Amino acid sequence: MTTLLVSQPNFADHLTPQGHPERADRIRAVEEALAGAQFAALKRRNAPFGDITLAELVHDGTYLARLRDARPAEGIGQLDADTFISDGSMGVAATGLGGALAGLDAVLLGEVDNAFCAIRPPGHHAEIALPMGFCLINTVAIVAREAQRKYGAERVAIVDFDVHHGNGTQDIFKDDPSVFYASSHQMPLFPGTGSPSETGVGNIVNVALPAHSGGEAMREAYTDIILPALENFAPDLLLISAGFDAHIRDPLAQLEWVDGDFGWVTAKLMEVAQRRCSNRIVSLLEGGYDLKGLAGGVRSHVSTLLDL
Repeated sequence: MTTLLVSQPNFADHLTPQGHPERADRIRAVEEALAGAQFAALKRRNAPFGDITLAELVHDGTYLARLRDARPAEGIGQLDADTFISDGSMGVAATGLGGALAGLDAVLLGEVDNAFCAIRPPGHHAEIALPMGFCLINTVAIVAREAQRKYGAERVAIVDFDVHHGNGTQDIFKDDPSVFYASSHQMPLFPGTGSPSETGVGNIVNVALPAHSGGEAMREAYTDIILPALENFAPDLLLISAGFDAHIRDPLAQLEWVDGDFGWVTAKLMEVAQRRCSNRIVSLLEGGYDLKGLAGGVRSHVSTLLDL
């Protein structure tokens, strides 16, 4: 496999308060994890500055203006109890989007088989009209819409293995049968959505996993529910919301996955992508708040994308 790693040069310009889980050190940990000789085969590219107005593909017409109005001239502003914005945050969000779109271009133009985009802040909690859960814009949703708009993709799938349900992604696509969204997540847990009864127009699959259930329950859920549904959807492109906060070390949840579990789920998604969409996968970093756990999960995920 040929894998592109997209890095984000300005990741540290999005400021969060001291002690906040979503911090610049997360990207430093990812970069260190992927710097070793075993990852020499990665194609590497810095994220370009993206057109943040593309957020209007998935967010309402006043969304960006409200974010800009909330941005402080200096220091850190607060959007809700957990979500913060600083003077540089919009530029970081734009570059994260540019990186994700660079990954999309490289995959759909056939330059690489798949891509992993090491970007922040995460995005899958950002709803049509509401930033939340550390998220400013819903990057993976914008990438899905851009795949449809720019490349004519008819059926885009998003699989989200972050430990928290991607309420924003579900909110955006719940009425759109051209986009499939599947999530495995701990429940009960923030944000409180993601019941298996939430099925959209038949395009939403939610698997709620109990705390301390470990990798065995995850593998059963993917084997019995998510992978068959994804296969049946037959996507033109597979996007992954790759959160690593299901890791046993993570302080915000208790699913207790280990490094190899992230490799297993990645391999299973790759098998479907090989059969259904010519290996086309773009993976975007979402959560993961213990630095060692994040690094271990990312190493396993990217090693598998590379088919090492």
